[in-house]
Amino acid sequence: MKRLPGGLNPAEATTALGSLLAAVLSVHAAINARLLRRTSTTTPVAVSETVSICIPARNEARNISGCLGAVLASEHLPSFEVFVFDDDSVDATASIVESFVATDGRVHLLRGRGSPASDWIGKPHASEQLRVASSGAVLVFVDADVRLEPFAVAAGIGLLRRHNLAMVCPYPRQLAVTAGERLVQPLLQWLWMTFLPLRFAERPRPASMVAANGQFMVIDAEALRGVGGFAGVRDQVLDDIALGRVLKRAGHRVTVADGTTLASCRMYRDRRSLVDGYAKSLWSATGSPRGAVALSSFLGLTYVVPPLAGLFGACLRRRRLALIGALGYVAGVLGRVISARRTGGRVVDSAFHPLSIASLVGLLVVSWRRKHHGTIRWKGRSVEAAHHEPGRSLSSEIQR
Repeated sequence: MKRLPGGLNPAEATTALGSLLAAVLSVHAAINARLLRRTSTTTPVAVSETVSICIPARNEARNISGCLGAVLASEHLPSFEVFVFDDDSVDATASIVESFVATDGRVHLLRGRGSPASDWIGKPHASEQLRVASSGAVLVFVDADVRLEPFAVAAGIGLLRRHNLAMVCPYPRQLAVTAGERLVQPLLQWLWMTFLPLRFAERPRPASMVAANGQFMVIDAEALRGVGGFAGVRDQVLDDIALGRVLKRAGHRVTVADGTTLASCRMYRDRRSLVDGYAKSLWSATGSPRGAVALSSFLGLTYVVPPLAGLFGACLRRRRLALIGALGYVAGVLGRVISARRTGGRVVDSAFHPLSIASLVGLLVVSWRRKHHGTIRWKGRSVEAAHHEPGRSLSSEIQR
């Protein structure tokens, strides 16, 4: 086989490139793990501002009671109000919320009727109704499948004010139970920790580089009002990322933070909901089919080629290829270990990182296929986003 400069043949050179990329990115993940904003869980944060906690909900009968119970147990707040927007649910979501309204004056139910206006997607529409109804100086948006600790809201507000941010998203600990969840869900934290320079992305410029997570968002109400609320992201599937960009363009600072001890979330409970959830948003995260191919190729080269080449080399007794591939596999797994240890994930699942990447690429294919055929649906509604604003934040865009 023809040798390249340096004495490597093409297979070895390709594997070495992937291994080197994996090593560099794992080092970057380690740096981000140290720089990630975090809160103190031992020192209570004194909050003097009015707080509105907002919960958008559609067909959340399974989750809404637990979410509300946790929210109402919030501590270290002088006063707070809770608004739930029931987005025309067809299950018992509204009646469950009504039972809370009847016993706790802090809880208010807003009812959505029918689909939102044609140029609005469901969640941005729900979030805007919640924003308009709220009176707090700080708005805290919480998804129904998130469970907050009693000190979570106060700690999030402490982060917001201490670092002069317009929006901070304490990233909840992601719960994964089934094999499919354990393969895919840890990639949520791993992606932004690996690819996004967190402190640089926190700055107002460039606006295209942003990390956000709509599961738990703490937002300065005046800053949000100043950019027109959620109107600027009305047609965005990834509304949290888009909102971060809008705020940054207005000169504000936005970031994610370590929310591992503040909140937990189990996004999906079976294979169908997991596939539907990622199919809804992955196409938007990559911006175009060409972008999807580029991302898949890069991830494959970096995290799939080295372990496969290592196995191939071991089977054929090609020791140098086996060694290079093994080093690349270890480098890739190391990045996952760093992410898992920092965000409360299962370290043991890191060993299956190449399978996780392959699963993500498969979901990306499903997402673009459904987008092409116009068959993307979520919670009984067709999801159509007329506009996607590409940027350099794919590492944080794989969300709900």
